[in-house]
Amino acid sequence: MDITYRPYIDPDFEVLIERIHPPRVCIDNDTYRDCTLVKVDSANKHGMLLEIVQVLTDLELVISKSYISSDGGWLMDVFHVTDQQMNKITDESLIQYIQEGICVIRRARPSIGEETRPTLMSIENKALEMTGMDRPGLMSEMSAVLAELGCRVSAAMAWTHKSRAACIIYVEDASNGEPIRDPCRVAQLQAQLENVVEAHHYDNERRSVRFTAPAPGETHTERRLHQLMAADGDYKTCCSCCGSDDDIDDDDVYGQGRHYKAKKKECYGTHVKIEKCKETGYSILTVRSRDRPKLLFDTVCTLTDMQYIVFHAAISSKESIAIQVKIHHNIYADSGSAFFVSNLKFLKIPGILCEAQKWTPFGFR
Repeated sequence: MDITYRPYIDPDFEVLIERIHPPRVCIDNDTYRDCTLVKVDSANKHGMLLEIVQVLTDLELVISKSYISSDGGWLMDVFHVTDQQMNKITDESLIQYIQEGICVIRRARPSIGEETRPTLMSIENKALEMTGMDRPGLMSEMSAVLAELGCRVSAAMAWTHKSRAACIIYVEDASNGEPIRDPCRVAQLQAQLENVVEAHHYDNERRSVRFTAPAPGETHTERRLHQLMAADGDYKTCCSCCGSDDDIDDDDVYGQGRHYKAKKKECYGTHVKIEKCKETGYSILTVRSRDRPKLLFDTVCTLTDMQYIVFHAAISSKESIAIQVKIHHNIYADSGSAFFVSNLKFLKIPGILCEAQKWTPFGFR
């Protein structure tokens, strides 16, 4: 029997570089007349980009352009942002919130999006996670069962994609508003809800129902929904839109969009192209998709959960229809070795496509 000894690394040492070089955030309202620049310099760590995008997304800011570089262990990102009315960010309290949100995110949390629950939710509240077939009346029946068993829904979020559904529901005791701690009661709730979900499914259909109390280190609610959908295998039914990868040109990546509009005017689907750059050794992923809310968050979240590191990226959105949108990433496997294009193409593209199609159109957010 072989025994392998691993070196001990003090957890405080892992964040030492971040303590020495904390993130620096600059809010620039002078360079452009129509948008605010959010510039971030920071020691790089896997998931840092997702955390920054998550802060901007949770504030419902529209990201029209972004330039990302993270070579040499240092991250330098620039985001062109506006509010929902396409105005610059001038509210001092919002500017301060952005700066504080990005600067303290590493000190406040040991990992990406520490908790799955919403703000102000008790850390003891049970979270019901469900995945299964999307059927009419399913959520209504689940809510009725919870109410009948003396539970109150304090918060909930649900996604549907094609014929699949995933939801996270936070519940508490309806009589006193306290968390439900009795394991027998939790088991009864889960059994009743499993019966409801099973009644809406055919034989051998995938489904899952479970109660969980997120521990520190678990993820942001929407990122958790990404993970539930991926675990459910919804990406297996996805395919790329019609058209050739050759229709993707470099002008689109940087926001010009001259050739794509002429060539593919009738197509609004998602296109993914993967290349191997011999000069740099990177795998280059180009995604062209109709613009819609949280597109950037969904894409970065997907790549992060697939254990890829974004070294460089140029992202652009133009006009509401945004037919020339591309997300251009140079990616490495987290191990540091280049990931072969053939493997990535056949195993990973479907997940990326489905994550990019879960939301409705209208602007990077």
